[in-house]
Amino acid sequence: MSQDTAGLRRLFRQFSTPGGIPSHDSVTTPGSIHEGGELGYVLVHAFGAVFDNPDLIAVAVVGDGEAETGPLAGSWKSVKFLNPVSDGAVLPVLHLNGYKISGPTVLGRDRDEDIQKLLEACGYEVHWVEGVDPLPMHQAFATTLDTCYAKIRTIQTQAREEGFSKRPIWPVIVLRSLKGWTGPKFVDGLPVEGTFRAHQVPLPNVRQDPDHLKMLEQWMHSYRPQDLFDENGRLVPELAALAPKGDRRMGANPHANGGKLIVDLDLPDFRAYSLSVTKPATERHESTRQLGKLMRDMFKGSARPKNFRLFCPDETNSNRLGNVFEVENRCSVGKIIPIDDHVAADGRVMEVLSEHLCQGWLEGYVLTGRHGLFATYEAFAMVSASMTVQHTKWLEKSLALPWRIPVPSLNILLTSTCWRNDHNGFSHQGPGLIDTVLAMKGTVARIYLPPDANCLLSVADHCFRSRNYVNLIVIDKQPQLQWLNTETAIKHCAAGATIWSWAGNEEARGPDVVLAAAGDIPTLEVVAAAWLLRKHAPSLKVRVVNVVDLMCLPPPIIHPHGLEETRFVELFTAAKPVVFAFHGYQRAVHSILHGRTKPERFHVRGFIDEGTTTTPFDMVVRNKMSRFHLCMEALRRSDYAQAGPLMQWCETMLSKHQTYTRANFQDMPEVRDWIWTDT
Repeated sequence: MSQDTAGLRRLFRQFSTPGGIPSHDSVTTPGSIHEGGELGYVLVHAFGAVFDNPDLIAVAVVGDGEAETGPLAGSWKSVKFLNPVSDGAVLPVLHLNGYKISGPTVLGRDRDEDIQKLLEACGYEVHWVEGVDPLPMHQAFATTLDTCYAKIRTIQTQAREEGFSKRPIWPVIVLRSLKGWTGPKFVDGLPVEGTFRAHQVPLPNVRQDPDHLKMLEQWMHSYRPQDLFDENGRLVPELAALAPKGDRRMGANPHANGGKLIVDLDLPDFRAYSLSVTKPATERHESTRQLGKLMRDMFKGSARPKNFRLFCPDETNSNRLGNVFEVENRCSVGKIIPIDDHVAADGRVMEVLSEHLCQGWLEGYVLTGRHGLFATYEAFAMVSASMTVQHTKWLEKSLALPWRIPVPSLNILLTSTCWRNDHNGFSHQGPGLIDTVLAMKGTVARIYLPPDANCLLSVADHCFRSRNYVNLIVIDKQPQLQWLNTETAIKHCAAGATIWSWAGNEEARGPDVVLAAAGDIPTLEVVAAAWLLRKHAPSLKVRVVNVVDLMCLPPPIIHPHGLEETRFVELFTAAKPVVFAFHGYQRAVHSILHGRTKPERFHVRGFIDEGTTTTPFDMVVRNKMSRFHLCMEALRRSDYAQAGPLMQWCETMLSKHQTYTRANFQDMPEVRDWIWTDT
């Protein structure tokens, strides 16, 4: 873009026009890591950017409208996780202009002393700048910036030279100015400057109304362009000379194009953490425990440079990732007492009971070139689901900008899943984030459902190495049967879906029915159903297919991971019925199978929002995805001639289950203790 009248015209014609750029900060804005459309995240992204970035200061401008959002209100506490030795600093600027789109703001109407108390309670020293006269305000604001910068550097220098002693009190600026400041004071007889009418477009009819056009021209002339530009539209030399050079320019700041700063993770060989599986489905282990061991050593490898963090809402131990505490601590720069467990000011395990903060910190962290994982209970990932959508959109648009260098992927681990949160009840049971990510573009979105520890390790290794994706990994934390040895798991994950021939009994002529699963609990129920069919209906030929990469199911035109149709038919046949057990809502699988060979033959069982406080097996029974339901479905769909006795037996077992669990508060031994046997 040329620096002259033609360049200015081109810039202006791109602003909020078809084929142009948004009217707010976005991925197309050089120097930005923050999408300004959905409010609430400016402060949390700023803190994520400065963690482990000791020389970086992020200035976060918080409008009083955005300050009303839940995520922003929670973000003020981020300062209590900021270490002046190893982290940079955030200088918030709370801008109070009094109005949102059409009404007053809460903080805009609050008294100065109330705002002062609020921010001081959050851990800040408040610096006020307020007024209506532009020139004195500019001077006051510049002076305040210098003051705050000096305070930040003093805090950091003291901590870095003398060591961390206590949480510092960081500066914050509160700026009170008029909404629509220096714009039209009245339009059509109504006040504009200092009112809600100044929002976005104070002169809406400049094309039709000559008076509006004249007011716009007067407004633009008030900035004295004749003193700023020469006759060719170039900045006058004395102003152009004020601009920083090279990477000091705001639009060229490498921290806002994080791919330029990436240092690859020092990833240990994940095979070293795999479980020995000599025979499928005979031993139970906590799969996420192995991931915790891998991340423990990732923390070791990322000690210099510090470029990896784990973000988790107070659930690290609960999610069986606690091995990280052998080498790392929870972060807190607040008061630490002797009974605290692995808490330190320089900890890099970020625990705060806010999904918004955990995910927002990670987004700021990866967009500035570092690596991490957000682990949370599955149901509560929906708290920050909209953040996932916005981050995915950011990545989608960045792919079209060659100057945006790919950044580390946003990795989300969902555990404590709907199927095994039986003790917590319905509020903790919800697989909705799968649907959310499924709706995103295939160029960016990835969904993995590893059935066991070795598959989880293979998937995690891939995700930690990847760039520009949103990787959603779903697996439970409770002890579960292990299915595949290391090398088989690696091949399985690379393929996306494979036939588990050891679990089926098909012959050369092929199967009568296909049992398929995506997810750890669906895998358990499908394999157990196949085992029951082999035992009670041996003449019914069954194939078992396991899907670890959900995005291999749609056609390749929809998603780059989609299997070629020949391979899809190799797995699922061309015409045989498929009974598909799925971790999430059934509609998700039906939607992605559109365009496949005879998709109507797929009969999906999954979560149908039947939840309560109950036993693990009762969850699959309530949602009609139990091994007994899958057996009956397979018998029905295959038109098995001798189905009657087995159908009746399955109904009897379901009735027995109901009676047993109500009397004993646990599942039947034949379900609870089931393992694979060949006979």
